[in-house]
Amino acid sequence: MADRKSILVIDDEIKIVEFVKSYLEREGYEVYTAFSGREAMEAFKKNSPSLVILDLMLPDISGEEVCKRLRRRSRIPIIMLTAKVQEENILEGFALGADDYVTKPFSPRQLVARVKALLRRTEEVIPLSDTMSFNDGDLVIDSVKHEVKKGNNIVNLTPTEYKLLLTMIKYPHKAFTRDELICLVLGDEYDGYDRVIDTHIKNLRQKIEDNTKEPKYIITIHGVGYRFGGE
Repeated sequence: MADRKSILVIDDEIKIVEFVKSYLEREGYEVYTAFSGREAMEAFKKNSPSLVILDLMLPDISGEEVCKRLRRRSRIPIIMLTAKVQEENILEGFALGADDYVTKPFSPRQLVARVKALLRRTEEVIPLSDTMSFNDGDLVIDSVKHEVKKGNNIVNLTPTEYKLLLTMIKYPHKAFTRDELICLVLGDEYDGYDRVIDTHIKNLRQKIEDNTKEPKYIITIHGVGYRFGGE
């Protein structure tokens, strides 16, 4: 099928890889496999999968480092699959850019359900229309004029702030990490301070929020990043 989704499963335990692969193939997914960090990066580059299932304990490059490298290249959904069950490990995984976290031992049926839900959620993309209005007209974006109005007053956004706002609007309910926003807004070639995004967020909030301490448009997801909260 032309729209068949593909999954890259990365784990150094062959039995787990084959186990997960068999369940995913039963659901109609095309499955690629990798047993190390280097194999994972090569498989990702070669096959462009729709989603990655990533073990953290790999023999060469750590799963955390693989996640960081993937995030610098792509917004691909990532599910971390690991025996690390401490809360700080889970929060670190989300901070690195993971979209979901499944601990071992795990139910393969639950993992498949997580895959389906994550793919469905990440495909919820708002087509950017000429005019977009949020919170009963409190915030209005005219994508033709590149004009933003807050309460009928034109807001002067920098090109970076404007692109940051549109990027977050385009993917509703998506919590973006700093690395993702850097890649999508500043570009892959950016090699500066990653907290620059926090500065752009702060400046954007000052221009479109009624109360920057209780924002309703640019929401902080603690331990992860930011998401758009307009309705």
